[in-house]
Amino acid sequence: MSESKPPGGDATPVTKSPIKGVVWQSLPLPAVLIQPDGRMEDINPAAESFLNTSAKSMRGQLAFEKLAIDAPLEEAFERVKKNQAALFIHDVDVGTGDRPPVQCNIQIAPLSDESDVMLLLISPRDIADRLGRAMNVKSAARSAIGMAEMLAHEIKNPLAGIAGAAQLLSMGLNAQDRELTDLIVAETRRIVALLEQVEQFGNLRPPERKAVNIHDLLDRARRSALVGFAANMLIVEDYDPSLPPTFADGDQLLQVFLNLLKNAAEAAGPKGGVIRLHTFYEHSLRLRRKDGPGNALPLQVEIIDDGPGLPAEIAEQIFEPFVSGRENGTGLGLALVSKIISDHDGWIAVDSVPGRTVFKISLPVAPKDAKETENT
Repeated sequence: MSESKPPGGDATPVTKSPIKGVVWQSLPLPAVLIQPDGRMEDINPAAESFLNTSAKSMRGQLAFEKLAIDAPLEEAFERVKKNQAALFIHDVDVGTGDRPPVQCNIQIAPLSDESDVMLLLISPRDIADRLGRAMNVKSAARSAIGMAEMLAHEIKNPLAGIAGAAQLLSMGLNAQDRELTDLIVAETRRIVALLEQVEQFGNLRPPERKAVNIHDLLDRARRSALVGFAANMLIVEDYDPSLPPTFADGDQLLQVFLNLLKNAAEAAGPKGGVIRLHTFYEHSLRLRRKDGPGNALPLQVEIIDDGPGLPAEIAEQIFEPFVSGRENGTGLGLALVSKIISDHDGWIAVDSVPGRTVFKISLPVAPKDAKETENT
């Protein structure tokens, strides 16, 4: 039997890679194994998505006929092979021929001492920057929330005294002057209510996590929204019915969905609009934290609206406490959403342009032995 040959030249024997398996499948960045003759031995699922093709169709193809990388790669591969050490190249344009180039960081590394196969890792800058920014925002949010909780506790007592004094003063005043004391009382009560919202961050109990069906929670949130704050909205469901359960506190996750739906409805205003609830599975997404190993977050929930979008000047800080795009907004709702998702070992991000705002939540799959919640 004759050996089949890939297009463009002789077939190169495919060696068995030592990194195949769970690690290879779960790498969050596009990865390509390149044989000594420049042909692709394999690409991982993230690279399949990046290249918009399948690993099967890429095996045996010349790597740099499919990847256009603006860097002196021949020299780089020679250095890696000679030194048997990884090489990093930052801020290079990587194109696929089917779309404009994307600015990336790339890493070239020898697969092992015994093999001439090279590993090419591609890190699109937008993914790396968004992940880093999300982690920094969450860290800053925790610090700000702790400070705000302490201040809230200390400020509420003197405010109560101010309100009480104003009420006593009003007893001896005429109707016109009482308007001023009534204003003092009303404003102090408004501030106290705001401070109580701040305190709930610190009082939020740790999540009681069980296996929960994301679609059940989304349906409860949708039905509640349609009879209340989103009565003027059309909410469209676009679900992946095969999505497995996530590991979450159902009540807290429901609070997240309701908050995001309310934001979308308020952004649309009285004219109404369309909200799309989209779920799907993305096996390549993995988030690595500073305080522990990376964890897979394959369950994706997107809440998409056709409203005016977030103001550009606050879009990157929208999950920080007291940052709001609405007049008289407290800026606490999305900070609470971010805290709940972080407590569930998940990730939340937002992409917003006029006419399309997408809040994307990434969550883990429930362990097989996790106790399931009862359907409600």
